[in-house]
Amino acid sequence: MSTYRLPPSPYPGDGASRPGRNRRRTLWMWAGAGLVLVLLFLSAIAVTHYLIPDSAPSAATDQVAAAPPMGASAPERIEIPSIGVDSPVVPLGLAANGTVQVPPIAKQSPVGWYRHSPTPGENGGSVMLGHLTVGKFGNGVFYRLGELHPGSEIKVVRADGSTAVFTVTKTAEYEKADFPAQDVYGPTNTPQLRLVTCTRPAGPAGSGYLANLVDYATLTSSTA
Repeated sequence: MSTYRLPPSPYPGDGASRPGRNRRRTLWMWAGAGLVLVLLFLSAIAVTHYLIPDSAPSAATDQVAAAPPMGASAPERIEIPSIGVDSPVVPLGLAANGTVQVPPIAKQSPVGWYRHSPTPGENGGSVMLGHLTVGKFGNGVFYRLGELHPGSEIKVVRADGSTAVFTVTKTAEYEKADFPAQDVYGPTNTPQLRLVTCTRPAGPAGSGYLANLVDYATLTSSTA
């Protein structure tokens, strides 16, 4: 009678006890692997917290509640008592090269309002420019603009007799090549004011400036 030889056991020398022990070993291996994955995941979260800033907005200290927008009315005067500014405002357009005009280089040169921006108090960013210095005439109207800080107050008297009151929310200095035109001249959903001047002389008087200083402000109240 022919016989059939059984195939060799995959667990030689220990009979049926090996499969049970191996199963336990497999379970422990899977449990260990799972623990390692959990630890790696938690480590990745911790590292990401420090490398990637939160996408959710923070409770920024430089923000204030905006007052309701005002109707259109051209600015006639700007007053910033904290830095001694009390100046008439003149309208500015575009220069021949497409850049925004600047106020004249003259004694007591006034602040200029870019007339293609909203009037102060309307929705949007109203832009005003003033000189840091005016050549041989010395300090300009915005010579102390860098002293403003979040919370400083700016008043703009308008042609209709009303006054738009703004509160500074942020001040920033930009290299000339990195000037944020969209932030300064772009649209906004609330009434905003941007005050712009030059800063950081490139060399002796008359040699120009390396950067711009911008004060950002929000309309916080108005008087009729």
